[in-house]
Amino acid sequence: MSSISSQKFEAILSTHQLNAYFGDFQAVKDVNIKIEPNTITALIGPSGCGKSTFLRCLNRMHEEVPGAHMSGEVLLRGKDIYSRGQDPVRIRRKIGMVFQKPNPFPSLSIFENVVIGLTLAGIKDPDLLSQTAEEALKHAALWNEVKDKLKQPGTSLSGGQQQRLCIARALAVHPPVILMDEPTSALDPVSTAKIEELVLELKKEVTVVMVTHNMQQAARVSDRTGFFLSGELIEYDHSSTLFTVPQDKRTEQYITGRFG
Repeated sequence: MSSISSQKFEAILSTHQLNAYFGDFQAVKDVNIKIEPNTITALIGPSGCGKSTFLRCLNRMHEEVPGAHMSGEVLLRGKDIYSRGQDPVRIRRKIGMVFQKPNPFPSLSIFENVVIGLTLAGIKDPDLLSQTAEEALKHAALWNEVKDKLKQPGTSLSGGQQQRLCIARALAVHPPVILMDEPTSALDPVSTAKIEELVLELKKEVTVVMVTHNMQQAARVSDRTGFFLSGELIEYDHSSTLFTVPQDKRTEQYITGRFG
C-alpha cells in the first residue's frame, strides 16, 4: 500500500494512474502524484526502480523509445499532455529536460545553444535572442563566466559549465516546469554545489522535478521527495518528514542503507 501524504494545493503537474511500459515489461505502475508550483520534488530509489522512466513520461520523452508506451494521465495545469491534438514538441518547451550527462549541441556556439529553442520556433529578432540569452545565462548563474566568449563552442566549457548551459537552454523558452535526471552525477563536488545552489534559486520561477541517487542531495534541496521501488511510488511526503519519520518500512530500509 503506497503511503502518500494528503496534498491540499493546486498542482502545477500531476499524474493519475500513470503506467509505463517497454514492450511487455511494465516499468512504472499506477503512479498518482501532485506537484506544487515553485517547489523542488526529488525522486529517489534504487537503480532500475522506474524513477527515470516516470520522469520521461512527464514530458512525453518516454514515447520516443521504440516499443515504449504508457497509459494514464499527466496533467499540466489541469490539461492532459497526452490528449488528442497535443503537440509533443510544444509540451517539451513547457516541460523542459536536463539530462544526467551535459549535452550541448557540439556544432553550436554558447549563444546558439541557449537560443536554439527560440530559433527552431522561427524567432529571428536578434535583439530578442540576445536579451533572452543573457537572461537565461544569468538565471543559470553562467553569464559572468561566458559573456565574453558567446561565440565559442558550447563544448569548450567545463562539465559543470556545460550542465548550467543546458539549464540555460531549457530556461530560454520560459517553461513552467523543468525535469532533471541526475543532473549532478557526472560532476565534481564543486560543480555539484553550484548546480544545487542554482536549483534552489530557480524554484522562485519554475517548478523542478529531479531524479537523484544522492539522498543527501534530495534532503538538502527538495521540498518533497518520492520514493520509488519496483515501479511503484511507495511514499511521497515533505522531505523533512520522509527522511526523518518515513511511514513505510521499505522507505526506512532504503534511506538507512539496508538495501538499494
